[in-house]
Amino acid sequence: MVKFPEIEVQLSEEDGNAYAIMGEVKRAMERAGCSKEDVAEYMSESQSGDYDHLLQTAMETVTVS
Repeated sequence: MVKFPEIEVQLSEEDGNAYAIMGEVKRAMERAGCSKEDVAEYMSESQSGDYDHLLQTAMETVTVS
C-alpha cells in the first residue's frame, strides 16, 4: 500500500544515486503539500537501511514510475 499514491515520481531517468532518489521523492512530497513531519519520516526511514530499503521506502511512500 502506497502512503501517498497521488504523488507520482519518475525514477527511471534518475542516475540511481541514493541521494538523487531521496531528493526527488522529497521534492515531490514538498510540492504536493505533505507536512514537514511526513517528509522527515520518509527521509529518516529511507536512510535507515541499505539501497534496497531506500527503494522500497520510496515505493511505499509515493507512486514510482
